[in-house]
Amino acid sequence: MTVETGFTPWMSLAGGVLIGLSATMLMALNGRIAGMTGILSGIIPPVSADWTWRIAFLAGAVLAPVVFLIAGGAIEYAVPVSLPLLVLGGLLVGTGVYFGAGCTSGHGVCGMARLSPRSIAATLTFMIATGITVFLVRHVLGG
Repeated sequence: MTVETGFTPWMSLAGGVLIGLSATMLMALNGRIAGMTGILSGIIPPVSADWTWRIAFLAGAVLAPVVFLIAGGAIEYAVPVSLPLLVLGGLLVGTGVYFGAGCTSGHGVCGMARLSPRSIAATLTFMIATGITVFLVRHVLGG
C-alpha cells in the first residue's frame, strides 16, 4: 500500500501559527513550556497542584479540531498500518519521550525557540530518525 502525503501549505501554516501562539501565550501568561507530555503528566496521579491550566490546555487541543469540523472543515487522515504496528509505534514514541525528557512540542517548538542545546540535540535526533524511518518504510519495505 502506498500512502500519498497531501500538500496543504495553508492549513499547515495556520496550524503552525496556532501552535506557536499557544506556546507563546502559555510561556508569557504562565511561565510554562508547552510540552504536551509534561502537561499531560501533571494530570495523571499524583496530580500537580497546577492541574487546572493543564486540563484547560489539553481540552483546547482536543476541542479545537471538533470546532473546526462543526464549522464545516474536513480533516483527512489515513492509518496505513495494522493495529499491532500502531501500538508498537506508540510504545516506541513513548519510550523516546521518556528517555529524551520531552516530546516534539516541548523540544521542537519551545526548546528550539529558547536555543536550548539539549532541545536542539533532541530535535535533530528525532528528525533524523523520522527521515530514516520514512525512507525505510516507503522505499525499502515498500509501504
